Amino acid sequence: MDWLTANKIPVGKTAKIVFDWLKDNASGFFDALSALMQALIDAILWVLQTPHPLVIVGVFVALTYALQRSWKTALLVTAGFLFILNQGYWKATTESLTLVLSACVVCMALGVPIGIATAHRPRLHAVLQPILDLMQTLPTFVYLIPAIVFFGIGMVPGLIATVIFVLPAPIRLTHLGVVSTPQPLLEAARAFGATPNQVLWKVELPYATPQIMAGLNQTIMLSLSMVVIAALVGANGLGVPVVRALNSVNTALGFESGFIIVVVAILLDRMLRMGGPK
Repeated sequence: MDWLTANKIPVGKTAKIVFDWLKDNASGFFDALSALMQALIDAILWVLQTPHPLVIVGVFVALTYALQRSWKTALLVTAGFLFILNQGYWKATTESLTLVLSACVVCMALGVPIGIATAHRPRLHAVLQPILDLMQTLPTFVYLIPAIVFFGIGMVPGLIATVIFVLPAPIRLTHLGVVSTPQPLLEAARAFGATPNQVLWKVELPYATPQIMAGLNQTIMLSLSMVVIAALVGANGLGVPVVRALNSVNTALGFESGFIIVVVAILLDRMLRMGGPK
């Protein structure tokens, strides 16, 4: 087997060459992207941290009731946020929510149009399919290396790594929703003289809305699962006490902060669940 290992395919070396070239020749693009992402993060963080915590809790509860029309769900969200305040994790929670909301903005802004494009262009879907598989199966720690190289440390590299990991979900679910539109419905719309844009906006997207909302839900859950990993590159939030607990073998801190992450995940899932029981 020596002959096989002696002719090793230079995967790692090729990746290094590509990253070095991008770092040397595309630094302006990465600086601009970093500034844009940082501005988005700062804006969301300001909105969540400037008002009194109870004001933000009230907004989330009102949004929950508006979406779910269930006082039980609204009461659950209220109890969850009051528990977070009681445990002293409000600042860390708002920082994690900032990362999650920023990832949602970027992923949905990119994922929905790309999903629509792949639904209308089978060749594009065939090309993107292995790329999306790679994005979801490559260990998330691997994303942190180029993120640090191009963006340094802080919230921005955590956001970039999160977006790369999460983006396939809204793309695939949007694609599934659009291609699932019944053909008789499309043919009826075209028979009445609907243009391609009218078919998209008045037939395909309304029919695909449940799948798109499922993509949003998955985006939020997957983004929240990245908070601990993002903490390894300097991103603030609930991942920081988890990492600190791991380094110091602090069982109490680890369970406490981990339980808060679970509570946040449950609250966000109940807030945005579509078509579930009331």
